[in-house]
Amino acid sequence: MRCLVIIDLKLSSLTHADVGQMHMYCNYAKENWTLPDENPPVGLILCADKGHALARYALDGLPNKIMAANYKTVQPDAEVLQQELEKTRLMLEGLGVGRRK
Repeated sequence: MRCLVIIDLKLSSLTHADVGQMHMYCNYAKENWTLPDENPPVGLILCADKGHALARYALDGLPNKIMAANYKTVQPDAEVLQQELEKTRLMLEGLGVGRRK
């Protein structure tokens, strides 16, 4: 999928104004920065707390693809990350993803 990805890092909780702002960014990018062979831009709002109800109602039904996600301020231990990577690798191998023909 070839498209622009616009990332907005918020230090606070998600607000409906943040969603509107990202919608405007995506519209501007679509009109001014997107190449003819590219898909429409995607917006990603990273915030301290997205608030599930607010995110659901503010993001649903927009013509632009905009997503919100919480970010973590502390990384997990290296061992936990390694276990998650291994678990994901095994799952993908089980689905046949990444195998060479």
